[in-house]
Amino acid sequence: MKLVHVQGTLPSLDDFLGACCLDGRFGLEPASQYMSASLGYAPLNEEDPYTPLVERIESLAAQIGAQLPELEPGRPQGLRQDRQFLDELAQKFAALRAERDSLQDQQRLCEDAIAQYSHFLSLKANVDEITGCDHVKVRFGFLPQAGYNKLMSSYADDPYILFVPCSQTPEGYWGIYLTPRSRSQETDGIFSMLYFEPLRVPGAAGSPAEIVEHFRENLEVVQKSLDDIDARVRELWENHEEKIGQLYAAARYQAAVFSLRHFAAVKGQHFFCVGWVPEREVDDIVKKARETADLRVTVDDPDKAGRYTPPTKLRNAWFVRPFEFFVEMYGLPNYDETDATPFVALTFTVLFGIMFGDVGQGIVLTLFSLFMWKVKKNALFHLLIPCGIASTCAGFVYGSFFGYEELLDPLYHALGMASKPVSVMDSITGILLFAVYIGVVLVLAAMGMNIYTQWRQGRLGSVLFGTNSVTGVITYLAGVDLVSAFMGAWVFMPVPLAAVLVGLGLASLLFAEVLAPLVNGEPDWRPAEGWGGYLMQNVFELLESVLSYLSNTISFLRVGAFVIVHASMMMVVFTLAGEPANLIVVVLGNGVVIALEALLSAIQGIRLEFYEMFSRFYTGGGRKFEAMNYGSEQAAG
Repeated sequence: MKLVHVQGTLPSLDDFLGACCLDGRFGLEPASQYMSASLGYAPLNEEDPYTPLVERIESLAAQIGAQLPELEPGRPQGLRQDRQFLDELAQKFAALRAERDSLQDQQRLCEDAIAQYSHFLSLKANVDEITGCDHVKVRFGFLPQAGYNKLMSSYADDPYILFVPCSQTPEGYWGIYLTPRSRSQETDGIFSMLYFEPLRVPGAAGSPAEIVEHFRENLEVVQKSLDDIDARVRELWENHEEKIGQLYAAARYQAAVFSLRHFAAVKGQHFFCVGWVPEREVDDIVKKARETADLRVTVDDPDKAGRYTPPTKLRNAWFVRPFEFFVEMYGLPNYDETDATPFVALTFTVLFGIMFGDVGQGIVLTLFSLFMWKVKKNALFHLLIPCGIASTCAGFVYGSFFGYEELLDPLYHALGMASKPVSVMDSITGILLFAVYIGVVLVLAAMGMNIYTQWRQGRLGSVLFGTNSVTGVITYLAGVDLVSAFMGAWVFMPVPLAAVLVGLGLASLLFAEVLAPLVNGEPDWRPAEGWGGYLMQNVFELLESVLSYLSNTISFLRVGAFVIVHASMMMVVFTLAGEPANLIVVVLGNGVVIALEALLSAIQGIRLEFYEMFSRFYTGGGRKFEAMNYGSEQAAG
């Protein structure tokens, strides 16, 4: 990264921002933080005139259901003329929309009337005549079956109550009841107890069948009018679509430029901008900036940036990039720190595959993760794709296919092998021992990452001396050899040599905080608290380092344990499935095991990464490089 300073006159600010800061390469920083307040520069505090314009155009398009065209960005000709054009256009659309709303109200009225009167088509009397009687009250509605039965049994002989069924459903009857107006209150109470549901029908003349036909004719007329309104809206939009698109593209572009103006520090008619640019992009950015009139551009290296730490921009291959999810979860690397993403991609994939080893389940996990990533674009599903592939490969080693341990035996016989390479339940001790050796290799790899990082940062003392330095590697390897010899396992160096190396290594670790600054040529290498205090403190730190070697290595036993747990869970599934195996139980059991084991393997893998490996070489705490990429944002929008 390079720190780029740009100075110029205020009228050139938008030209600079548009030319250099919208393609994702120039990460602007608040310029006022990079200069003394006594110089009198201050951030711009302005009202954005473009974003409301963008929002208004989008709102207008959304109201009429139109798609805004994608055009190359330009510049608004004049905000006053643009707003006047939009005002006039919005008024025309509003008038058409009001007319359409009125027609839709009529449409709903016709549809409701048709739905209501359709229940009473068998009624041959004119609705206006029976509802206009002076001495008889009529109510339309629905009477449940239970209420109808009670009406027939309890009120059939009442001369003042008449219920006329017009249509029947499984739940009851649609119909009308008639009663003298002088007894309407009493009759309404009776029908209320029978759970009669009154229906307020719109006023109309003629029989229900005639009324329904009339409303259907009206509905056709209303629908034709709605179609005409829609055609006029489309015509109005198409007549102005090009101009609207040009205005929208220009307004979006100007809004993007304006959103960056607050990064500038301004004094009078002069501005000052500062930001980080990837080193390989600096020459092109500087060239573009200097092509803009009245601009002065200077470039500084990160080590000359004072107290400001450069941001971090991760650059990884496509097959490694999904694992940036874990690195960002822990914390981005500092600018001068090694990116742990490739290391995580390799180690997490291998560990997950070993713990989740099954050919069939690995294929299912791969396909499911691929599908979910295509649909959801979630980084977690993306990184599970290689994990599923690793699980499939490990499954061939274990000879397991959806828990069937003998299904792949013909394959091994065809390859000239007597049996599958590893039978999990018959090799428990070997699997646990193998897991410990995996831990040894990965702890050494983490220490190697630390040595590489310290070397890049020019800290020779930290490369040679420290828990995770060259001295730490030698001490750890010698210690592993001694433990292997004690347990009767394979050793890779003579035991006396290992004992001497452990002794020398522990001594160098005890004095590492003195030796490292001494090698670096630092003048204050002597302990500030005196040798007595130093020894007392560092004896405990040395004990902690030795315990961390031991605990970090033993922690990898969980890898072997989960291999055994996976096999044991499938044994439980087949026990529940019975003999011969119930296919439904096997399928459901595999589904449960896939979900549970994938979750547990991922959790244990993350734990091993963060606690057993990252703690040895990775600090984190970096901040992400952020720069506006107008092209990407426009495509996303």
